[in-house]
Amino acid sequence: MNHTIKSFTRADIAPCTELYVNVFNAKPWNEEWSYEIAEERLRDLYMTPKFCGLTLYDGKNPVGFIGGNKKQTPQGVVFYIAELCIARPAQGQGAGSVLTDALEEKLRLEKVSGIYLITSRDGPAERFYLKNNYVLNNNRIIMKKNF
Repeated sequence: MNHTIKSFTRADIAPCTELYVNVFNAKPWNEEWSYEIAEERLRDLYMTPKFCGLTLYDGKNPVGFIGGNKKQTPQGVVFYIAELCIARPAQGQGAGSVLTDALEEKLRLEKVSGIYLITSRDGPAERFYLKNNYVLNNNRIIMKKNF
């Protein structure tokens, strides 16, 4: 794989929005993202305080991106992954691992003590993270209230 990893910048929002819509509107997610809503989501993520993100490009085209933000805790700074998106043809080819490895290296250098994320149970994302040495956190649960 001959790809370039770089920091996620404002200029990456548009091409990564296209990628996001193409990936998450297809199987297995089958979501219904419009370009406008996906763009707002990525723009909001980019503008989040203490945002950190990386992109993976193959020439001029994004193959994937990862992003989230740092938060202070009594035990130190932790990172919350908000988005990881890999182009369909690159899924299962190591692109996601390249991005998570690069992010982990960057965060270690910044003295971040851990990474948290939320993902769907029993899906390809959960399997990906387990394969990359993430573990289920028994101290946290996800709760929801609909309006």
